[in-house]
Amino acid sequence: MLPDADELPEVLLDLAVPHEDINELVRLHRVLARDTDAMRLLEECVGELVKDIGEHGHWTRLTELLLARLPEAPPEIGACFSVYVFVAALPSTRAYHRERGVPADVSRRTLADLGRNIAVHHRRFGGAGLPFPQWLVPHFRGELYQLGRLQFERSRLGERSAQALTAAGLDAVRGAPCLNLHIPDFSGPLTPAACDRSLELARAFFARHFPEERHEVATCHSWLLDPQLKRCLSADSNIVRFQERFLVIREDTEPADTEPVQFVFGHPDLPVESLPRGTSVERAVGDHLREGGHWYIGHGWFPL
Repeated sequence: MLPDADELPEVLLDLAVPHEDINELVRLHRVLARDTDAMRLLEECVGELVKDIGEHGHWTRLTELLLARLPEAPPEIGACFSVYVFVAALPSTRAYHRERGVPADVSRRTLADLGRNIAVHHRRFGGAGLPFPQWLVPHFRGELYQLGRLQFERSRLGERSAQALTAAGLDAVRGAPCLNLHIPDFSGPLTPAACDRSLELARAFFARHFPEERHEVATCHSWLLDPQLKRCLSADSNIVRFQERFLVIREDTEPADTEPVQFVFGHPDLPVESLPRGTSVERAVGDHLREGGHWYIGHGWFPL
C-alpha cells in the first residue's frame, strides 16, 4: 500500500532517502495518485514483487518485469516510479521480516539501501530516482540483509560454482544454499576487522532466522575480486586483504571496465583520460585503463 502524500516524507526518511529529494518525491506522488492507469501499473508491479516473498529464483523474472514496465509509467515520474513500487511493497517486506523474527535494526538498515541507491542516482544525474532498480529486488523480498559492513544475500549455487567447490573437495551440488556477499558504497572502509564482524553477524543471523537453510559457503561476484588489483595495490590494502579470503570459482574473459569506473568514480561513462588520481584505488583503476588494460568481474568463494 502506497502511503499518502502527507505520510510519505516520514516513510522516506526511515528509508534514508536524501533530504533534498523528498519534496520532489512528494510532488510526483501527487502526479502518480491522480493517474488511474499509473496506479494500476503500480499495483501490478507490487503484486509481482511480493508474491511468494522470501522464495529464491525470482530475480531474473522480476528484473525483466520492472525494466519492461517502467516505460509505461508517466514520463514526468520517470526514474522515480520504481521508488514508489518499493515504498508500496514496504508493508509486505516488514511483515515478512517480523514473521522471520528479523530484528528491527537489521530490517531498517537493510531497507535503507533504497536511500543509498537514490543518493547514487542523485550524484550521477542530479535528481531523485534509482539507477538500477533491479538491485533492490532481493532487499524487498527478504532475500538480502545488511549485517555490518557487508550485505548477505540468501542465494543458491550455480552450476559453475558447484563444480568449483566439488573440485576443492566439498560435497556441493547445484542449487545448494549459499550466501552471496555484496559490498555497498557509502559504508566506510572495507577493513578486515569490519569484514570479520560482518561474517560473525551473518553466521549467527542466518542460523537463527533461516535455520532450515544450511549456508556452508559464501560467494562473491565483483570487480573487487579481479586478481589484477593485487599487482596495482599494496599487499596490506583493504581490497587485497578482502581478496585473500576467497578461492577462485572461475575467471571471466569479457571485460567489465565500467564496473570499477562507476563504483570508484561515481559514473560508468566518465572519460578514461580524465579520471582522477587522488587515491591509490583511483590511480590503480584509471592508470590500468589508460595503459590499454581491462578490468574483469572476479568470482570467488570461501567456507563459512
